[in-house]
Amino acid sequence: MRTLYSLLLYLLMPLVLLYLFLRGLRSRGYLARWSERFGRFDPPGRKSGIWIHAVSMGEVNAASVLIKALIERYPDRPLYITTFTPTGSERVRELFGDTVFHVYSPLDLPGAVGRFFDRLQPGLAIIMETEIWPNLYHEAKKRGIPLLIANARISDNSFAHYRRFGKLTALTLAMVTRIAAQSEKDAGRLRDIGAPPERLAVTGNLKFDVKLPPSLLEQGDSIRLAWGPNRLVLVAGSTHEVEEGIVLRAFLDILGDYPDALLVLVPRHPERFGRAAQAARTAGLRVSLRSEGGVCPPETQCFLIDAMGELQRYFAACDVAFVGGSLERVGGHNVLEPAALAKPVVVGPHTFNFADITQQLVEAGAAVQLADEKGFEAAVRQLFEEPETRDRMGQAGRELFLSGQGAVVRTLEIIDSLLTAEAG
Repeated sequence: MRTLYSLLLYLLMPLVLLYLFLRGLRSRGYLARWSERFGRFDPPGRKSGIWIHAVSMGEVNAASVLIKALIERYPDRPLYITTFTPTGSERVRELFGDTVFHVYSPLDLPGAVGRFFDRLQPGLAIIMETEIWPNLYHEAKKRGIPLLIANARISDNSFAHYRRFGKLTALTLAMVTRIAAQSEKDAGRLRDIGAPPERLAVTGNLKFDVKLPPSLLEQGDSIRLAWGPNRLVLVAGSTHEVEEGIVLRAFLDILGDYPDALLVLVPRHPERFGRAAQAARTAGLRVSLRSEGGVCPPETQCFLIDAMGELQRYFAACDVAFVGGSLERVGGHNVLEPAALAKPVVVGPHTFNFADITQQLVEAGAAVQLADEKGFEAAVRQLFEEPETRDRMGQAGRELFLSGQGAVVRTLEIIDSLLTAEAG
């Protein structure tokens, strides 16, 4: 089964390279460091470290609290972090600099995976969330490297996909040493697709344990003061192209009743900053860019954040937070970021990447989930009109965020046991 899978991957490799090239036309980072994707890089020099794979920026952010705990807990162990996307790579550099060794993860080809392990030689492998790669897992098992899937989750789409290839998925999961699932639902789905029940544990979601910088709320207050403390502010974060049109049209109508309102638009991907700014201008809004000195002039109606890694400080300054990727079938992005800052959350219907957390926020009265795009304007208007509702929703979100913490401690207990067994 794995041989057929590998053969298919080799046959599809021209399309994979074409995909990387086409992505590179929009995001130049995809055109660089291709050798790393085939397991060719200068070794870190220190062996038997802890390797953490976090595919993109969102996974890096979720893993950051665990990585920081590992740095503190195992100061003599080198840490290696791999990502697949350039935005993930940039985030690793921003958060950890030279304190960790970073390369791109290898494509799941037998040769590339073998070269990767030859150079890295980790003592423990930690795969974040749901990255199930048959050749990678097989190679770790063959070399006796314990492998943990941490913060594991299975979305509706992923569940259907893995069930379609049930035999291969089950054979791959049999090579995993331990799985730390986010919830009982995720654990049940993992069992259904072949994960050995005795290797499963429910540890919670690491995203609840992300530590907010002590100065974040102060930054939000400072930004808000500069904008005008009485000005109503909608932050649309991690947005994609189609839903930006929805947000822009709705906000233009809202300005009829709230002429001083401000839209802070934060596109998900840096290659779209320029197009998003032009879309806002075409919609008829007066636009300023974060890169133009970081100041938002009083006459600005749409402040576009054309920088990465700054979304939280703008969530800290808003009245209402819309989390993108949810009005399109992207699956949504991290709804906990504004909830942790006691901000009311608005999301669209497509939140399968954060289904459990979104449901918890809605049930707690901390978020409004729209049935379709038509409800967006009405939801924002209502929250603009009702400051008591905004406060109540924000407090409910903050309380839910605090109550969900503890996943890091439980995950560290599993890591301790794996490293003890590896040392033995």
